[in-house]
Amino acid sequence: MSLWAIVPVKPLRRGKSRLAGTLTEDERTALNQELLKRTLKTLTNLKEVDQVLVVSRDSHDLTIARNHGAKTVQEDGQPHLNTALTRASVVAQVHATQGVLVLPVDLPLLTPEDVIALIDRAAKPPVVVIAPDRHHKGTNALLMVPAGQIEYEFGEGSFQRHCERAIQSGARLEVVELPSLGLDLDDPEDLELIRKLEASKV
Repeated sequence: MSLWAIVPVKPLRRGKSRLAGTLTEDERTALNQELLKRTLKTLTNLKEVDQVLVVSRDSHDLTIARNHGAKTVQEDGQPHLNTALTRASVVAQVHATQGVLVLPVDLPLLTPEDVIALIDRAAKPPVVVIAPDRHHKGTNALLMVPAGQIEYEFGEGSFQRHCERAIQSGARLEVVELPSLGLDLDDPEDLELIRKLEASKV
């Protein structure tokens, strides 16, 4: 199966605004850059992922992506995330990809094994594979085969909406719950939890 990973990225200096009370702007920028590089390294080293496509309106984000061997789509203005993802999916489909995996960059515990676990559940299409956040509200990873099987519904409460879309489309729905995929870095509580997990490994 040919598979493209789509990675949406906010401008590095504007991402993680909810951490403004905990981290300075420079610290948030450095954190966002590190998360982007880590995600790109994880994806580009997997033979199961044919191509990584980063979509952003920030030229610096896109330069980092190209330096890691990823393709890029530069957005103009401030399009809604779902619109940007739809455009990126069209680019992937033009290159005859069979499936697309949408993976945000704010998953600090992401491992190659997590991505493989998602891909392993995508056999026998049509199928939609979803990894919810730890609160079962948001969507932390979304894989669909074929590409374009459902419309994107990212935003508050997206997990339930994506599940409903998958069922309505006639696709098989697979939900993958892994602690490392469930923890996205969004607010100070997440940051504190990640720091505790990292400290416990030392």
